[in-house]
Amino acid sequence: MTQSLSRNSGPNLRHRLERQALASTQLRRPTAEGSHPAGALDYPGNVEIEMGWGRLIFAHTFQDPIELANALKDERKGDRDIAAYISDPHVVLSHAPQELFLDPSHTYRLWMSHYRPSRERPQGFSIRRLDSSSDAQAINDIYATRNMVQVDPTFFLSHLTAKHITYLVAEDSETGQIIGTVTGIDHCNAFGDPENGASLWCLAIHPQSTLPGIGDALVRQLAEHYAARGRAYMDLSVIHDNDRAIQLYEKLGFQRIAAFTLKNKNSINEKLFAGPAVQEELNPYALIIVNEARRRGIMVDVTDAEGGFFKLSHGGRTIQCRESLSQLTDAVAMSRCDDKAVTRRVLQADGLLVPDQMVALDKVANEAFLTKHKALVVKPARGEQGRGISVDIRDPESLRQAISRARAHCDVVLLEQFCAGEDLRIIVTDYRVVAAAVRKPPKVIGDGEHSVRALIEKHSRRRASATGGESRIPMDEETERCVRAAGWDLDQVLPDGNSVTVRKTANLHTGGTIHDVTDRLHPQLVEAAVRAAKAIQIPLVGLDFLVERVDGPDYVIIEANERPGLANHEPQPTAERFIDMLFPHTANPIT
Repeated sequence: MTQSLSRNSGPNLRHRLERQALASTQLRRPTAEGSHPAGALDYPGNVEIEMGWGRLIFAHTFQDPIELANALKDERKGDRDIAAYISDPHVVLSHAPQELFLDPSHTYRLWMSHYRPSRERPQGFSIRRLDSSSDAQAINDIYATRNMVQVDPTFFLSHLTAKHITYLVAEDSETGQIIGTVTGIDHCNAFGDPENGASLWCLAIHPQSTLPGIGDALVRQLAEHYAARGRAYMDLSVIHDNDRAIQLYEKLGFQRIAAFTLKNKNSINEKLFAGPAVQEELNPYALIIVNEARRRGIMVDVTDAEGGFFKLSHGGRTIQCRESLSQLTDAVAMSRCDDKAVTRRVLQADGLLVPDQMVALDKVANEAFLTKHKALVVKPARGEQGRGISVDIRDPESLRQAISRARAHCDVVLLEQFCAGEDLRIIVTDYRVVAAAVRKPPKVIGDGEHSVRALIEKHSRRRASATGGESRIPMDEETERCVRAAGWDLDQVLPDGNSVTVRKTANLHTGGTIHDVTDRLHPQLVEAAVRAAKAIQIPLVGLDFLVERVDGPDYVIIEANERPGLANHEPQPTAERFIDMLFPHTANPIT
């Protein structure tokens, strides 16, 4: 009989299980220090725990490998079941070789007798238990950015007082945003574990969070929670090539043990069993499209990995792409986006709202334009990724220097009216809005020990790591200007808790972060974005708006990008809609 902990399992779960028939099984454990000697241990039979995203199946409670294989095959559509603690995976696989696969993850164990708490306190965030529906939605938002299965919020809420499952969240002290989460399972309260263990699951950090040490703090808090309960150990599973996570776990004292995991060959797990997608090293913006194409059976030929060029072929149709720029974007549309002055004229002619603008001329004309608008944006007429742009220029000397920096990237420099507001990127594909996100400029938070320069360098390393090397804060004149404007020097130690915005541009490539707001977008912003794409006559475009509020109607459009980074907008289906446009016969119906 399978012991399954359902969505309605409550605090009396252990007593209910103890009343049911128990079966004994033998499990050989690794002979690590502090472990139980090999031999027979009494377990309840065939334990499964409902997790909301699927079942956690405790394989060592199954006596019969055929029953275990059948239990794992009995997966509900859309779930992601996991069978853990398998000592002989080859035997189980022999009973379902077409349906199951050996998960390429390692199992690690932290012995509580060896764990030592940290004396350092989290900087800029706190750890607490999940306690509201908004927390539940925030966890799902993080899961979505990490391509994890989302959980019905009612499942979270129905387990707030459950003894066998614990949800922790990390909350940004400044914004109140949930920026990380972890789930713990108490094996004793779940099924009367004779080994007195616990395990960690679903550790996830929001990719746009710039605060350090979130994962470390969540793991420690959960470990200390189970140590206080008297548990002997806490286990976790980690993908074999996640070097950063493994380094964190080993630093905390986790040791690898000989236990394995099996999963189903479903679409969610496809990347784990389908083998390497492509041999060439592609950037994230090309890779997200290539992976979506491969998932649909579209042939991929990478023609220049460094430049992000590839060819897609299916059903007699072949299309060349460079990341999200395809042959469907013609040269005229591309040239309208390439020259920012042309972009503005095209949009203004269509009745869309744009800021005042002029080409940088002589000193008198430039300063007269500054006097007129009080604050300016200076940028090269051509270029991308935020290069050469200076924002919120307010005095003649800064204006002169900004023009000089912009001319290093393009001979023609534009002066533009500075419009305060949120930096909003909207993706329009096939004349439908697919995604929208607010971009925020990079900032650092002081710890009372490090200089502004050192904090910028640390922040930049974290952003580069989180984005596959795509996001870094340039240590240049513009960064130095912004730090000075905030009243600091690069070599000053920033007091604990003080924050400094170190760039005024919110571009991802210069260290900015991006936050999905698709579901909050005002209808007039949606209409303006579609009109802009049609005015430019471009099938896929990233439009840069400045708005007072994303749920309000007021806006100006400042730029159009013919090759927007679709990977920046997960969990929105940007790659899916792009492939739908290129190969409509492979598309699923859009609901």
